Amino acid sequence: MPRVTVHLLRHGEVFNPHGVLYGRLPEFHLSDRGRAMADMVAEHFRAQASDAGAPVYLVASPLTRAQETARPTAAALGLEIVTDPRIIEAENHFEGMQVSKAELLKPKHWRYFMNPLRPSWGEPYTAQAERMMEAARDARRRAFEIGGEGAAAIMVSHQLPIWSTRRSAEGKRLWHDPRNRECTLASLTTLTFDGDDVVDVAYSEPAAVLLPGAATTPGA
Repeated sequence: MPRVTVHLLRHGEVFNPHGVLYGRLPEFHLSDRGRAMADMVAEHFRAQASDAGAPVYLVASPLTRAQETARPTAAALGLEIVTDPRIIEAENHFEGMQVSKAELLKPKHWRYFMNPLRPSWGEPYTAQAERMMEAARDARRRAFEIGGEGAAAIMVSHQLPIWSTRRSAEGKRLWHDPRNRECTLASLTTLTFDGDDVVDVAYSEPAAVLLPGAATTPGA
């Protein structure tokens, strides 16, 4: 079966001076650092442009921060950005709030903590992994149509959906400690497909030099 690579790219840092969990809220733009991250990722992909396995298909979440992260790569590779709502951020009850200990202890939120394994405060991990993997397989097929054996696609998405997809691909349980996610800003979680099956998962941080001091809003 033909092998194709799909890179799951998390968006860059967002301008979020109030530290809210922005979730699916519109008009949260990249910060200056986030734009620099997006440029660095574009240069990473530009360096691969003449190699076998260069990206030939680019997909992004409809949210502003994902679209802005995708633009430098689109320009660097001469690709159109295809918007796919299946790779949007996860739904979350706490969207728009400053998620502090004091806020979480308010009785009005307690019912949302009944099942942290699902989780009960938002979209189930299984639903996230399923919609993301469906989109990844479609991106794999499209990349193969364009570039043939060894081609690659890029999907610009968000931390939790990417992490849920990685754990699913690795055959691991989906519930986890959010503090232990290996999915930094502007990182790449790379799935290698053999046909429709994931046969390898890799991780890299093309913008690692810009991570010190970057925002760390949970779930963003």
